[in-house]
Amino acid sequence: MKRMETDGKQTVIDQVRQGYAAIAEKGGSGCCGSSPCCDGADVNAGAVSITERIGYATNELDRLPDGADMGLSCGNPTALAALKPGEVVLDLGSGGGLDCFIAGPMVGRTGRVIGVDMTPQMISRARGGVGQYRERTGLDNVEFRLGEIEHLPAADAGVDVVISNCVLNLSPDKPQVWREIARVLKPGGRAAVSDLALLRPLPREVRAMMEALVGCIAGAALIDETRDMMRAAGLTDIRLTPKPGFIKTLGEMQDPLYRKIVENLPTGEQPADYITSLDIAARKPAPRS
Repeated sequence: MKRMETDGKQTVIDQVRQGYAAIAEKGGSGCCGSSPCCDGADVNAGAVSITERIGYATNELDRLPDGADMGLSCGNPTALAALKPGEVVLDLGSGGGLDCFIAGPMVGRTGRVIGVDMTPQMISRARGGVGQYRERTGLDNVEFRLGEIEHLPAADAGVDVVISNCVLNLSPDKPQVWREIARVLKPGGRAAVSDLALLRPLPREVRAMMEALVGCIAGAALIDETRDMMRAAGLTDIRLTPKPGFIKTLGEMQDPLYRKIVENLPTGEQPADYITSLDIAARKPAPRS
């Protein structure tokens, strides 16, 4: 039974990796953000539109390397994290590097930002923006590592802040991801995550859609389940803040995945009845003196 469960998790990881490899190679968006490429619209225009609407400042986006913003966000974890100069930041599922390149100037010359992604094509895309980031900021404090978020390529207790943006819901082993977050955080370190979460279980037809999994929705956990996983990993000061405006924005932008989900919901129901963007904040306890 355990072997079958392991094989099933690996199948999900492989499917997600293939989906995001395709997104990286075509340069468009395809996750929780708008996916205008499906309709032949201008990808960059759509990506910037939704990124601005979920809380990123225009001056932050203007400094980004070309192609770093792929419209894959469902929140702004760099704002939630309240980053400080000198901190070491680890970004789980860094994609094209959006949050890493925004976090870099916040932590400054004495800080460090490490992006982790399991898709070689995404790592290549993000690394391709490092030179432009250096030119625009004068900083050399961002790097990208290939790895899975269930097995982070980072040392124990070496990170001040873990951030992530609409990625944890893709993992088939979320309790392990939260254990890894707790492992790499320094005592007193904090996590700041923007993710999708469920208000109630999705209908079976939506859960079975591969598009909904790669789109971050089918794999989302219930809010209470998220809290339980974080507590079990040893994190404290947990704050979970639903942000329903993101799902509304997808509907207003006529996102293709949003429309397909609506088609598979019971009559009269909407995705916002089931799904919300969620700001997640927590801390690793510091030892008592």
